[in-house]
Amino acid sequence: MAEPPSPETVSVVVPTLNEVDNVEPLVRQIMTAAPDCLEILVVDDGSNDGTRDRVRSLAVQFPVRLLERNAPALGLSGAVIAGARVARGEIVVVMDADLSHPPDDIPQLTAPLFAGQAEMVTGSRYVAGGSTPGWPLSRRAMSRLAAALAYPLTGVHDSMCGFFAIRRARLLELAPDAASGFKIAFEVIVRGGAAFRVKEIPIAFCDRTRGTSKMTLRVVLTFSVRWLAAALRILSRKRLPLKPAAAAACERRI
Repeated sequence: MAEPPSPETVSVVVPTLNEVDNVEPLVRQIMTAAPDCLEILVVDDGSNDGTRDRVRSLAVQFPVRLLERNAPALGLSGAVIAGARVARGEIVVVMDADLSHPPDDIPQLTAPLFAGQAEMVTGSRYVAGGSTPGWPLSRRAMSRLAAALAYPLTGVHDSMCGFFAIRRARLLELAPDAASGFKIAFEVIVRGGAAFRVKEIPIAFCDRTRGTSKMTLRVVLTFSVRWLAAALRILSRKRLPLKPAAAAACERRI
């Protein structure tokens, strides 16, 4: 059974799959940038490269916990939700394990939540000051296209980044049971609706230098389906109710 979250504390949730070369430098960078974080919760989805053993060794020195998912469901989003369910902090920071998300920006992600200025804070490549150093042109184009498609549904310039902070209870409230793929932040923002307060902070989103990317055609297709479902859901919310006369005519026909 998960422990009740501690007030005003931060759990950093890091999904992993075969990230043995990245997990130690990531943990060290997180602890340098956010030494007061309550825990680093590594959610591993069946690594076979020694990632789990490396995490266990780090737990001797750092506040690191390992959550093992041997039959993982719902991809990266499922790992995030599983981590949030057992996290001990009230605020959850979600980030990738491949060192593409800058740990130095964790304090900037959490500060607006502590101050009550936002319900969710997300790192953004596409606001002033954000960047994607080292990305090939093809990846930049694909990322820009995905962000552009998501913007009309979210009002956020970069809901696809995957580096975000949110209160644990709010994430579990909004996280859809059927979420799948890499884009849980996108779905949370859509489900939060027009009143959901999101703040973007600029980040430098670097390309991984070690390990293999988990982005696949299947993930792209899954996002496309989720985008269409979100668009239809938003359109259905905006449908105007029938005027009384029209409603009465419908009732007569029934």
